[in-house]
Formats: sequence, C-alpha cells, structure tokens
Amino acid sequence: MIYLDANATTPIDPEVLEVMLPFLRDHYANPSASYSSARVVKKALVMAREQVAALIDAAPDEIVFTSGGTESNNAAIGSALTLSHPRKSHFITVKTEHPAVLEPAKRWSESERYVSYLDVDHQGLLDAEELKSCVKEGQTALVSVMWANNETGVLSPIEKAAQYAHDHGAMFHTDAVQAMGKIPVSVKTTPIDYLSMSGHKFHAPKGVGALFISRRVRFKPWILGGGQEFGRRSGSENMASIVAMGKAAEMMRERLSHEGAVAIKSMRDAFEKMIMVALPDTKVNGSLEHRLPNTSSLCFPGVDAAAMLILLDEKGVACSAGSACHAEALHPSRVLEAMGCDAVHAGSTLRFSWSHFNTMAETVIAADLVIACVSKFKSLTVAGSVKLN
Repeated sequence: MIYLDANATTPIDPEVLEVMLPFLRDHYANPSASYSSARVVKKALVMAREQVAALIDAAPDEIVFTSGGTESNNAAIGSALTLSHPRKSHFITVKTEHPAVLEPAKRWSESERYVSYLDVDHQGLLDAEELKSCVKEGQTALVSVMWANNETGVLSPIEKAAQYAHDHGAMFHTDAVQAMGKIPVSVKTTPIDYLSMSGHKFHAPKGVGALFISRRVRFKPWILGGGQEFGRRSGSENMASIVAMGKAAEMMRERLSHEGAVAIKSMRDAFEKMIMVALPDTKVNGSLEHRLPNTSSLCFPGVDAAAMLILLDEKGVACSAGSACHAEALHPSRVLEAMGCDAVHAGSTLRFSWSHFNTMAETVIAADLVIACVSKFKSLTVAGSVKLN
C-alpha cells in the first residue's frame, strides 16, 4: 500500500516503538511511587517532557501530557473561558477550525455567552486585520486559531493573531496538531498562551498528546483526581505512549533542523505537477504559498471523491476525502464550504498527505494511479455508467 494520508495519522516510527516497548513489558511501575523501579519510570517521564518541550522551544514545566489533540483543545478552551467569566465572555475562533475547537465554542455560545467565527478567503487564508477589529478590549477572553488546517494544509498568521489578542487583553490558543513535526513551531518567538498537539500526527502512537500552558497564564484543570502533571491533568500517566511521544518529538526536531521537510515538499510538488500536466482541469484547494509542505488538497472536476477512494484503494493507494474525522459524513466539507466551494466542488476533492516514510518512487507511482483512476471514472461517466470494477 502507498499511504498518502499522514494528516489522518502516521505510522509509529520503528525507533519510537523500540523505546516504547520496555514500558509495556518491564518498566510498568507508577512514576508517582517512591521505590527504585518507579524512579526509573519517573526519570523517563521527565526526559519525555523535556523532549516535547524542546520541539516547540518551551520549558518542560509548561508541558502537560494528555490523551491527544481533542483533550488538549478542550482543556485549553475550557480553562481560559471559565477563568475569564463573567468578567469576559467573548470567544473568537475561525470557521475552518477542527471540531475539537468548534464544538466547545458551540457549547460556550449556548450558555448566554457569545462567539465570533471569523471568515477565510477563497484560498483558506485568515485576514489578521479582521481578527484585530473583532477583538474587544475587556470583553474578549480567548482567541483560538488553528496553526495549520487539517484538510488543506493552509497556514494561519499565528504571530499576528497572537499579538492582536494580547494587545487587547485576550489570551491566545492555537491547535497546532497538524503543524507539529512538519514546520518549525516556537512559543519563544510567538506569544502563545496555550498550544495543542497530538503524538500520532508525528509518528508516535494514538492516545497521547500534550498541551503547552505558558507560565504567563493560569490554568483550571478539567480532569481532577490525584494531581498528576503538576496538578493540571490528573490520572496515572500513559507512560509507554508518553515515552514514545518524547522520542518522536526528538526525532522530528532533528529532521526539521536538517531540512527534512524539503524532501517531503519535493514529493508533494512532483505529485501535483504530474497530475496537473495529465489532468489540467484539476484545482488545488487553498493557498499555494502558505501551506504545509506535505499536504495537497485537489479537486478533480466531474469526479466523485467517494468512488475515487474505492478505486484508489483497490489499486493500493490510501488517501482521504477531506478530513479523516469526517470520512463517514455525507455533508460537504465545512472547510471547503467556508472557502466558498460549492457541494459539487467539495464532493470532487481528495486530500493527499505525505510523511517521512514516503519515497519519491512511490509518489510517482501514486500519481500515475490517480491519473489512471480519474481518467477511468470520467470515461465511464461519459459512457453513462460508473462501475468500480
């Protein structure tokens, strides 16, 4: 199988699995215990926290391990809004955010508070000046802007957004789940209060994530209990996965420092070039300039994306129709809709995304297969009957 769905999840790196396994077999002690075997686990927890912190230029005590990006988003938003209420009750976010941000926003708006949803243009880009005009001094509690969109890969002007929020006394959160390990992310150069990440997006296992909480801000925990994670997220730590996430973060930092993203971008660009030459009516969704190096959202006019997924799967190519979180949904992509795309356009869109495990050779094969499948679909449509076999 040629796996081109890294934005949905990534395979666990063999080196990550290697450091993870001892904590499933041998080092099973609770890091909160006081005996020697527990101290070994505690040391590993400290090291993993340092590794994750280093990936974003944070201090280790600003990192809280969670179950993933969804929990991190919910915890950050819930804490910021609860601590600000009732003095401040305004929340600002973007229409193209992940549901893990939009659903908490919806709940907030149902409680006699108000939420502003910012638009994006046809390229999926947020207008930072619109955000600036929307932030209300003494009213806006939190601004939440996704660093990189999960469907299109489009990047947001995070530095400006964070600065505008702070200029008006609001806190700033970013869902950086898709950005981690793909582009440099630094909380040292950007005034971020909360940042969410998820391990399985950069070759760690599912079920582990982290939340950066700046030393500048207070935090009200949502999961209460024994006071683990500096009292900010109770529950015995998922040590095997945390160690794995730490190792993965270390490896991603190393790859980024050696321009690892360049090789991925070259594969994505070659893929798009081959398809555009063979299928010139294909359209790229989102900004060509401001996007992740690994993501390609392509609209194939006259083609049904759901049928294409089946055809490509039969040929051994895995991709997705928009966001994997909505793979079974029947409605058009909310992200593409916000960009002004109609249902027909959205229904003809496929997302391809690369990781460090892909090669140029398989990328070329995948492009040829996509071209063949699209051509086959169109020929069958012209003939009046679409058959998938």
